[in-house]
Amino acid sequence: MVCNRCIASVLAIFNSENYDVESVELGKVVVVKGVNSNAENLKRTLLSTGFEIIENETDTLIEHIKVKLIHKIQLGETEDLFKILAEEFGKTETALSKLFSKHEGLTLEKYTINLKIEKVKELIQLGQLNFSEIAYTLNYKTSSHLARQFKAITGMSMSDYKSLQDWDRKPFDQIV
Repeated sequence: MVCNRCIASVLAIFNSENYDVESVELGKVVVVKGVNSNAENLKRTLLSTGFEIIENETDTLIEHIKVKLIHKIQLGETEDLFKILAEEFGKTETALSKLFSKHEGLTLEKYTINLKIEKVKELIQLGQLNFSEIAYTLNYKTSSHLARQFKAITGMSMSDYKSLQDWDRKPFDQIV
């Protein structure tokens, strides 16, 4: 879950399956103990709408890392991301990176760059910031560094992207 609409959808699903939900936040649902409902039916309903129940520790950690990265990038808090993640999850940056790479098939750095590029696309579409301001917002040292990265990922310049009629954007939860 990476947005308020996702949270509302998940809450509705749990309620429709007669679960007594204490709280729902990004990536986490807290259910009141002692509820007797059909867990398999809940799983099927969640899967049919694009959600899943994460049950093992590694999957949970990876999901928390993704949610935290998405949240930080959405807020423009991109400085020292990996250091902050390592401190928060009680692991070294290297350990987190290796775990993420093994589980997801791409590096944590590459995943973060992909998230940033989607944020750049969003900011370009909003049209409120110029390219230098976008680079500054996402903590790039120079706008040319962002421009090179944008072109490497998308295959086009930021100016070309801005002039498109049909913007190609991915939801943050579908970025790999």
